[in-house]
Amino acid sequence: MHDKARWRDPALGTRRELDLPQGRLCCFEAGAGEPVVFVHGYFVNANIWRKVIPRLAPDFRCLALDLPFGSHALPMEPGADLGGAGQVQLVLDAIDALGLEEVTLVGMDTGGAICQFVATQRPERVARLVLTSCDYRDNFPPRIFSYLKLLPVLAPLVPVLFAPLRIRALRRAPYIHGRLSVRPIDRPAEDSYVLPVLEDRRVRADAAKLMAIFDKARLNEAADRLAGFDRPALVAWSREDRCFPPAHGQRLASELPDARLEWIEGARAFSMEDEPERLAGAIAGFLREPREAPRGVARVRS
Repeated sequence: MHDKARWRDPALGTRRELDLPQGRLCCFEAGAGEPVVFVHGYFVNANIWRKVIPRLAPDFRCLALDLPFGSHALPMEPGADLGGAGQVQLVLDAIDALGLEEVTLVGMDTGGAICQFVATQRPERVARLVLTSCDYRDNFPPRIFSYLKLLPVLAPLVPVLFAPLRIRALRRAPYIHGRLSVRPIDRPAEDSYVLPVLEDRRVRADAAKLMAIFDKARLNEAADRLAGFDRPALVAWSREDRCFPPAHGQRLASELPDARLEWIEGARAFSMEDEPERLAGAIAGFLREPREAPRGVARVRS
């Protein structure tokens, strides 16, 4: 495997390996205090949080999971369940392995859908919930990425079909990163997102299993149950998002009983790449609020 495919930014903190039933999982830890667990989406990895965590680590214990979502360096055991229920269990098992009870759960992209599943299935494990632009209801996956559903069939051909992505300029195509960030992603991080699935058949096998999560009925069911999640929530949605409509952020915040909606200006779906200072500030302000904050209609901050 290409060295850069294994690269993780030192800003993420200390690297740990967790022994889980599904296999070994990387996790990065920085800071101390209230635990905050970061859940990334498909075809990125813990690096997606590299600009946010240094801004939060002075006050919070930041734990960035490096999940087996197609850009990972540690493949799972061949028999690991990485389907819809399996991915939820993977996050819960990681929290258990870290010795944590309640955590603030932060999700982006498909990781936001997983966080919705965790919050509605195991709400006692989630002290607070933070959702950045992410899959919601029928937008699962976003239409422009619907080709991902073919991955289980195409997995053996991925090294050939997606070989052009070794050329960096092509990664700005709309169906790759073009609609996800305003500006190009820095090269080492971008390589770590793109190269693993091209270079390791075990990573491709894991990624193919992941496609089972794209069940719109199941995500709608989770969204219907969000009204029962009465713990504090922050919906930090990108104002210029082209994959996850801003209207979805508004509706998502309205469905959570104790939610604040904050717009991340100047960002697309990857707000943690485009506007990490704004996003980190929104998260830090939310975490500093007392848990007894008033409940009711979603509060909106511009």
